[in-house]
Amino acid sequence: MQRVFEDTEARLDAERERIGLWLPVALGAGIAAWFALPARPHWIGLLFLLGGGSLGGLLIGWQSRFGRMVAVGSGVMAVGVMLIWGRALWVAAPVLAQPAVTAFSAVVEQVEPLPARSETRLILRPQGRDDLPPRVRVTLRSEQSVDIVPGERIGLRARLMPPPVASLPGSYDFAQRAWFDRIGAVGTVLGDATRTQSAGQSDPPLRARLSAHIHQQIAGSPGGMAAAFVTGDRGAISAEDEEAMRRSGLAHLLSISGLHVTAVIGFTMFLAMRLFALSRRVALAGYVLPIAAAAGALAGAGYTWLAGAEVPTLRSLIAALLVLAAFLLGREALTLRLVAAGALIVMIWRPESLVGPSFQLSFAAVTAIVVLHESRRMQRFLARREEPLVLRWGRGLAGLLITGIVVEVALAPIALFHFHKAGLYGALANVVAIPLTTFVVMPAEALALMFDSVGLGAPFWWVTEKALAALIALAHRVADAPGAVATLPRFPPWGFALAAVGGLWVLIWQTGWRWWGAAPLAIGMMALIVQPRPDLLITGDGRNIAAAAPGGGYALLRDRAGDFVRDTMSEAAGIDAPLAALADLDHVECNPDFCRWRQSERAILASRGRDRIAEGEMVAACAAADVVISDRWLPHECVGRWLTIDRDSLAASGGLAIYLGAKPTAVATLEAGDGHPWRNAEMLSGNDEAVPKAALAQ
Repeated sequence: MQRVFEDTEARLDAERERIGLWLPVALGAGIAAWFALPARPHWIGLLFLLGGGSLGGLLIGWQSRFGRMVAVGSGVMAVGVMLIWGRALWVAAPVLAQPAVTAFSAVVEQVEPLPARSETRLILRPQGRDDLPPRVRVTLRSEQSVDIVPGERIGLRARLMPPPVASLPGSYDFAQRAWFDRIGAVGTVLGDATRTQSAGQSDPPLRARLSAHIHQQIAGSPGGMAAAFVTGDRGAISAEDEEAMRRSGLAHLLSISGLHVTAVIGFTMFLAMRLFALSRRVALAGYVLPIAAAAGALAGAGYTWLAGAEVPTLRSLIAALLVLAAFLLGREALTLRLVAAGALIVMIWRPESLVGPSFQLSFAAVTAIVVLHESRRMQRFLARREEPLVLRWGRGLAGLLITGIVVEVALAPIALFHFHKAGLYGALANVVAIPLTTFVVMPAEALALMFDSVGLGAPFWWVTEKALAALIALAHRVADAPGAVATLPRFPPWGFALAAVGGLWVLIWQTGWRWWGAAPLAIGMMALIVQPRPDLLITGDGRNIAAAAPGGGYALLRDRAGDFVRDTMSEAAGIDAPLAALADLDHVECNPDFCRWRQSERAILASRGRDRIAEGEMVAACAAADVVISDRWLPHECVGRWLTIDRDSLAASGGLAIYLGAKPTAVATLEAGDGHPWRNAEMLSGNDEAVPKAALAQ
């Protein structure tokens, strides 16, 4: 033990410059543990355990690096647990208890046009209705929302429902995000919204006016992408083009993040340095760089504000400001210390962002890029040397391609965990897309907006439109290529955690023991690779069922299911193929009320009709089936041989993924005893209308 301790101390001494990089990892581990553990007793127990860890580190010895790491790491993890716990309690707000149709008046807080869907999304603050949540998100048709602006008071009738939980295990849980956004209900407006007499007289916000101006200059998806680059408004991008961008690995271009903020700050600094260098006095006094950095910072802050100050944009701005500060202090501009500082700031400010894909993808990509370009081999390869221009450009393109491949490898586990799919050709696509966006699209669009003030922006808009059309064509070409997307089923959370720890171990350390992280990384990825595909997928309402079909595909019980249900089912199943109709399969027997088939040597019975069934017939059919599935309440006598699923059981379990092997198992979306605040929120009825019925009738 003494030799092991001494060896660990020697290794930590050699890595002393990198030990501090584990602070954000420890803080994030505490935040992630709070999300992973189910209830308050577990969180309190973890805090006591971490307190014991800190004391254990002190007993090991504060003079030793290992003892300090254990003590400080345990303490920072405890801070992470308390930080996210406190944040979840701080944003607590009531939630609608059940679906309701109600009329109410509200103040418009936010307007998000969605031209591609002919819809508009509103964030509202209901007025005079204690039975409604303080913030509600509704969708209405575009013609119903002409000239609605934030701050306006409107009256409406809407069908509201609680924020939906994940429909299947491993799917997106909107209820969790809505809790931290303080959104207590979502819904659809019925009929037209009533507005005051002064409605439409105030000007829309600058962001909305700028988006509308861009849409007037460029129509369709190219216009939507142009607006996304400037204001973050992606509503005009068609679903087909957005899916192509995702499949080709180019979707990051649509979200204002590091690439866009860096481009704005970089071009602003370039222009400011050229301009102020013309002043001999300013240049000789050494003020050119500080002034240019200040101009870049102001431009970045203005761009972030114009884009809506979303969390990813603010995160990118914080990182860019840290880089500018390093420039001014004469330090190396982009290091893992700056990345770690940015991660710490974001997690302290918005700890819930850690579990979202945006935070994980952004920081994983930047960390991988920095580590790659810190390596001596990459520095030697990209070092400037006397060589022909063709070789110099080729070396730069090769460096960009290598960087893209490394980033794709780093992001693959995260993409597979959150989206169950990962693009395989993203590195190649980004070699063309990133220079096209950075050096053609964004400068041309900036010049177009600038020259529009004197009516001369048309040529620049033409260049912008053609470049964006080329970008969309590239996305479709890559997305449609054979094998463009790898799809896999649900990534076990423990496997993802192992892969994340192993990846961080490899990226943060510099000496030989960094490769120890390859073992947990490989085990985590192997857990995904060997994960079987589910035999049955059942959504939380029980209406939609997907069954594994012979040949590797899946078939839906209700073949009229919408695109959202189909996409959710395909992601959970880990397939990239259309879903067939269950009734069309040869081994399935269906009538208007039920479908029956055998799967993995087990008999499945699923209801799909709405008519009343004689209880005797129902009980006999259930007794002959191993698994009975219904979106209705079943009689108590209706019991399958292994599993019976109806509305009551689904209310407790949520969506299900069922594996019919030698030992059949069912994985539920909702965990029994889950004590997270969004699972146990204060409930409101939503049907106590504080308006006289006569007034509603008028």
